[in-house]
Amino acid sequence: MGGPSVDAAAVDAIVGEFSTPEGNLIGILHAVQDHYNYLPEEALERVAEQTGFSLQRIYAIATFYNHFSLEPRGRHLVRVCMGTACHVQGAPRVMEEISHQLGCEEGHTSDDMMFTLESVRCVGACSLAPVVVVNDDTHACVHPKKIKHLLKPYRKDNGGEPS
Repeated sequence: MGGPSVDAAAVDAIVGEFSTPEGNLIGILHAVQDHYNYLPEEALERVAEQTGFSLQRIYAIATFYNHFSLEPRGRHLVRVCMGTACHVQGAPRVMEEISHQLGCEEGHTSDDMMFTLESVRCVGACSLAPVVVVNDDTHACVHPKKIKHLLKPYRKDNGGEPS
């Protein structure tokens, strides 16, 4: 499942937004990922050419931080907290229901490229367990019966924000 083709001029413009690549490589990678919704190989090669960093170093950074993705992701990133408090409060059942609703397993993207489903170890909201984070929106005390309602606003193609 491939993503959009890489526009070298767009990558060059992103790199050009930073005064110097030294100390800004993570920022550059964030901007590239924001543009493509993942880090395409062609874009990373172009970043290497434009910054002088080795492709090996760029990949080392891109694979070290779990925020970065080398695979195309859905328009909406759904993260289910599986930390201790969330797990005890039913997060595995929440994950199972979200997987069922989206038609994709944990760690995968729905066929329509609208959702990527991931588990995370902790989102720092233990008192709100179980917690689901969609994009930057935190949903507290999520029960499997609430999943359909929780996902409904994100199913609309409205620029990535819930309505």
